[in-house]
Amino acid sequence: MLYLNNKVVPRNKALISVFDHGFLYGDGIYETLRAYKGVVYMFDEHIDRLFRSAALIRLEIPKTPEAIRKAVYGTMKANNLKEAVIRITVSRGAGPVGLDPDLCLHPTFMIITSEFKEYQKLCYQKGVKIAIVNTRRNFKGALDPQIKSLNFLNNILAKIEAKDRGAYEAVMLNYRGHLAEGTITNIFFVKDNILCTPAIGAGILDGITRRIIIGCAKELNIIVNEGLFRKDEIHRADEVFISNTTMEVMPVAEVDNINIGTKPGRITKALQRAYKKKVAGYLKQKQLTTETQRH
Repeated sequence: MLYLNNKVVPRNKALISVFDHGFLYGDGIYETLRAYKGVVYMFDEHIDRLFRSAALIRLEIPKTPEAIRKAVYGTMKANNLKEAVIRITVSRGAGPVGLDPDLCLHPTFMIITSEFKEYQKLCYQKGVKIAIVNTRRNFKGALDPQIKSLNFLNNILAKIEAKDRGAYEAVMLNYRGHLAEGTITNIFFVKDNILCTPAIGAGILDGITRRIIIGCAKELNIIVNEGLFRKDEIHRADEVFISNTTMEVMPVAEVDNINIGTKPGRITKALQRAYKKKVAGYLKQKQLTTETQRH
């Protein structure tokens, strides 16, 4: 079951028009969220970012934030899910062929929920392999990276390169040759006990998980350097990891076939623990809030 426009429908009845501009042009936005024990983590932050993306492409979301929350939890309930991955998609909607957004009168709104499947434990124990690919991250002057757009061809081409090189994830450079981000991840590395990650100015999405990890590092008195980095700097790193909403903190064992120090390293392990502690605290707070509201 999934949610389409205003109701939960069976997957085989969840149909959209071939004239939907999300299909024709990638004209739309999305968010990916994760639910733990029936609670959607950082829900408000994801909804805020969804509306920010919509505003940046002048797309009007046909629901209020509260209506979206109800629809997400309703869809999870319809699928009997507690541990889940949620994707909210809003497209420009159906209209005549042509680029003018005004051709589409009614946006398409969709929620897909699926059971969260654990990543392989070996990935967290031994680390994964990543590759810095030739495909460059979209120039931010052409497509603002703060828009979580349905147009993912840039990332798909990078992913194809990574697969051809036997890598788990691709990391792209920006047009100036600085480290940017992965196809679906943010990138971090540790050098001389300093946690380094590309700055927003490098042309990356302001990842919610990225933000949490930086906050955890500061709470642990780890120095954080958000800056502009060349790929040779990550090749000499002591530790490397990637992150996103579903994988949390994933250690990296190799970058471009170069072995990376200890894997996972001391700081990576500390941030893995700190992140899980943040999730546990969030769930506890939401549970207490719910119990208070019931009474």
